[in-house]
Amino acid sequence: MPIHVDKAKGRFHLQGKAMSLILERGELPDGTHPLLMTYYGARLEADEVPGTPLGAKDLASFDTANAVLPFAAPGERCGDFRPAMIGAQTASGRYATRLSLCGHETRQGKEPLPGLPATYVEAPDEAETIAFALEDALTGLRVRLSYTLFAQVDAVAVSVRAENAGEEPMWLTRCMSVAISLQGQYDALHLHGAWAKERQVERIGPMHGERAIRSARGASGHQHNPFMALLSRDATEHTGDAYGISLVYSGDFCITADQDAYGQTRAVCGLNPDTFRWKLEPGEAFQTPEAVLAYSPDGLNGMSQIYHRLYRTRLCRGPWRDRERPVLINNWEATYFGFDHEKILRIAKAAAELGVELFVLDDGWFGRRDNDDCSLGDWVEDRRKLPRGLKGLAEDVQALGLRFGLWFEPEMISPDSDLCRAHPDWVLHAPGRFATQARNQWILDMGRPEVQDHVIEAVSRVLRSAPISYVKWDMNRNFAETGADWLPADRQGEVAHRYMLGVYRVMEAVTGAFPDVLFESCSGGGGRFDPGMLYYMPQTWTSDDTDAGERMKIQYGTSVVYPASAMGAHVSAVPNHQIGRVTSMRVRGEVAMSGNFGYELDLSRQTPEDLDVIREQIARVKQIRRVTQQGVFTRLLSPFEGNVCAWQFALDDTVVLFAFVTAQKANPELCRVRMRGVPAGRWRDEDDGRVYDASVLERAGLPFIVPGGERLGDYTGMVRVLRRAD
Repeated sequence: MPIHVDKAKGRFHLQGKAMSLILERGELPDGTHPLLMTYYGARLEADEVPGTPLGAKDLASFDTANAVLPFAAPGERCGDFRPAMIGAQTASGRYATRLSLCGHETRQGKEPLPGLPATYVEAPDEAETIAFALEDALTGLRVRLSYTLFAQVDAVAVSVRAENAGEEPMWLTRCMSVAISLQGQYDALHLHGAWAKERQVERIGPMHGERAIRSARGASGHQHNPFMALLSRDATEHTGDAYGISLVYSGDFCITADQDAYGQTRAVCGLNPDTFRWKLEPGEAFQTPEAVLAYSPDGLNGMSQIYHRLYRTRLCRGPWRDRERPVLINNWEATYFGFDHEKILRIAKAAAELGVELFVLDDGWFGRRDNDDCSLGDWVEDRRKLPRGLKGLAEDVQALGLRFGLWFEPEMISPDSDLCRAHPDWVLHAPGRFATQARNQWILDMGRPEVQDHVIEAVSRVLRSAPISYVKWDMNRNFAETGADWLPADRQGEVAHRYMLGVYRVMEAVTGAFPDVLFESCSGGGGRFDPGMLYYMPQTWTSDDTDAGERMKIQYGTSVVYPASAMGAHVSAVPNHQIGRVTSMRVRGEVAMSGNFGYELDLSRQTPEDLDVIREQIARVKQIRRVTQQGVFTRLLSPFEGNVCAWQFALDDTVVLFAFVTAQKANPELCRVRMRGVPAGRWRDEDDGRVYDASVLERAGLPFIVPGGERLGDYTGMVRVLRRAD
């Protein structure tokens, strides 16, 4: 069994393929028994590890053992000055939280988290779970801390269930999902950004004190992804220790890493305590989202491959999890709001002739939506633009051989809308405060059950009305003044999390009712690209910035945690609508081929030369998409570190290499791209027929040559497809 329990010693060893995580029952002078994380790292064959070198009587300061012990569930205000994981305050004012281990249980498999997205198993032998019972006897706070170790990947899912077993109300002041303790100094790597510049890779060297990333926006956000990696000082993409912490959640979060005075590093991850306070009446319980830990001794790329496999196969759900995703055309950048039935059909006809498989109608099809200042919430087709309605348009698109998709923004409401006039109280707002608009819209209070019911029915009614096979689910603004006049004063700290629970309930209902629809999430581009969304929708619009050069960085950074099958990646017109850069149709397509491929332009207005390139691109995508969507992804050269970037995909008998030059220079160095993890044997290049041994591909590499003899310059690339030749 992967979880070894030594009851006599109070030791619990979670042993994976290449990792070990050891927890132990400790003892403090007051007679409590905290749960300690005494080791996390490369696999150990034995259970025993050396104890903490500093004991209470050895400290050269006024600190006690509470300041140095590696608590697995550190509480607030009990002499541990590092970031806390759990805190509670009772109605009578008891605030300090100290949790003592009072039991444990193990079981095969993994339980779902009610109302929350989470990783899962399809058979009990895919994972084993150990749940620890912890209690603060003074306050009556009981905690169930669960660790699930997966059998096929070195990942551990951790979550907390907190219960008020006392006789008076209490408020959780923080209830985070996981705490880890490591010995030594570590670099922190995270993914920062902004709109149109999401998931930029930043690595920060060790420092004493806290490093924190967080969101208080009501969404995970463009600015910080709910992920952090702790890397050994010598770690690279392919060597060294890499510890990943990823939160399966789409709202306010916080991840904090702290290096203390004694050379220890603690990281805590979970709901952002700045926007969280949850009331528990006696007998009530609260469940946190889960955090997923991943460890690899093979560097950052090894850690990424753990997340890719787990999230692609045991977080994403439904029929589209394993299906090849269709090549699509979206009309947004081609028409914006200015379209009608005939204009859409013209674009769809041109797309069908080129081999596109899905047409997506974006914003502007409902209410009187001629611009962005009205009609959100009024999900009724606009017969001025669509005289035969959505059904008539969808049927005409289908007659061309295409499937039909549709854009929604169900969580939003326009001040100028029938819905707002009927239900002004449904707007998320702080009573008495000015309600700030962004993009001429407000946010629906998705924490209210009646709002959830309305959205479920409104979206479902449209999906029942026409043959719709794809939905793009958008969210284009974040919170401002946050409150809920339907909640009492002592529950206002629950608003942000209740919003997300409501969104998850709606998404579960809609996606469950329409399982054959391919759902793609979006939030002003990549503003809610997180594991929580992937549980309901197997792909996310990666960024509104579709410039090939910027997308190299955005997609590279996204791959640190997320599989390529989760990334929407499209070709748009030039000059690029976000930054104005002009790049070739060829390189725009080559960059987009590494995700779920599509176009965001008017295919009926392209030059004959570009149409030939587009036809070739679509044919190639169909040839390799099983590999790019389901294969093992490996980063080779970083666009954040040089003017050449490269990555590869490998599945069964096929390896696909992508390489790109960003800023070219005079007399550039000769570039050979060395591949990694190519299975032993002989491999044939489909373009030129040459055959290479795997050792040549890995040790010598392929020269960077643009196929067709095109001149090598800024923003050029090559795609090489290699098939097993022996």
